[in-house]
Amino acid sequence: MTTITGENITFIEWLQDKLFLGMSFKEYFKKLITPFNIIATLILCVGIPIAFVRFTQGLAATTNLTDNNPWGMWIGVDVLCGVALAAGGFTLGSAVYLFGMKEYHPIVRPAVLTGFLGYFFVVIGLCFDLGRPWRLPYPMFVSYGTTSVMFLVGWHVALYLSCQFVEFCPALFEWLGWKKFRKFVVGLTIGATIFGVILSTLHQSALGGLYLLAAKKLHPLWYTPFLPVFFLVSAIIGGMTMVIFESSLTHRVFSHQISLDHKKFDKLTIGLGKAAAMTLMGYFCLKVIGVAHGDHWHLLGTPMGQWFLLEVLGFVLAPCFLLVWAVRQERAGWVRFAAIWTVIGLILNRVNVSMIAFNWNLPDRYVPKWTEFAVTITIITVGVLTFRWIVNRMPILWEHPDYEPEI
Repeated sequence: MTTITGENITFIEWLQDKLFLGMSFKEYFKKLITPFNIIATLILCVGIPIAFVRFTQGLAATTNLTDNNPWGMWIGVDVLCGVALAAGGFTLGSAVYLFGMKEYHPIVRPAVLTGFLGYFFVVIGLCFDLGRPWRLPYPMFVSYGTTSVMFLVGWHVALYLSCQFVEFCPALFEWLGWKKFRKFVVGLTIGATIFGVILSTLHQSALGGLYLLAAKKLHPLWYTPFLPVFFLVSAIIGGMTMVIFESSLTHRVFSHQISLDHKKFDKLTIGLGKAAAMTLMGYFCLKVIGVAHGDHWHLLGTPMGQWFLLEVLGFVLAPCFLLVWAVRQERAGWVRFAAIWTVIGLILNRVNVSMIAFNWNLPDRYVPKWTEFAVTITIITVGVLTFRWIVNRMPILWEHPDYEPEI
């Protein structure tokens, strides 16, 4: 017998309550038949067989990667974009737990969950790109390469994923009713957050540092000694704007779970928009300094230069101005729109660095195979389904009445 909320229930009843939301399996299955779930099922029906082909027949069967272009969509989108957009966990975590900005506590758990799942599925995406994914731990445990940037990134991502799990555990243990375990991990939250901020600062910049080795392959407008700084600052922007985007979706889809007043939520959104606007302006100035440092002004008139201007003016400066206007006018809706615009801009930047501006002068240009798109969409779909499954069961968007707040 298992005791929950003072009542003795069987393990089957406990399992039914936790996994099937108190419904029988038949009732739960009927509730799953929705347009969203049908589309997700179709995506999985395409993506899972492709994944099987990838891991049984190799990269050549499912990608257009070559020796000249060994990194493609799975690195440029699944890893580089995934890590940057998952940075909301450390930005919001540090703001709430380290800097005492307690007003943002209602949205810190969704941000931490998004960050944790983001990093987890980044590792999944990385396994698809590696020729021998079962040897993923080798650089960390078997063949040390302490001077390699990949060694640093590997260890930092693994450790940061552990930190994110610790920050997520209070919600998990509240769901399971494990009060002693919950109390223990709450005591670790500050330490895990500090450690996570240190790790994030290093590995976000180290991902940009990887491309410092590609001086002759990356277009001069994107190649700069400041690449590590660019990657770190843009990840902070991506984290904040992704939190705005994610919180907007969750407040629509899971409105029945949220007790946060709509005006208060708008105020939090505007506050994040203000921080994002300031960081975007700083990032724009850094991009200008990068061009000036390399004295590449003459390249701005070339086709690649025009593409660079589209990225910097259209997806950095323009959303920055929109955010400034929206914050001054206290228009939360426009802040959300500008946040989506900025997220698209960050994805464009990572795609530019990893694919479009990479090997820009070679006739053999890399174009992703349709199966690469299918795998990426499948990973994103599984991530969304996992997020929804957790939010529907655990106290992510609401405060559990049996527990005091963490701060």
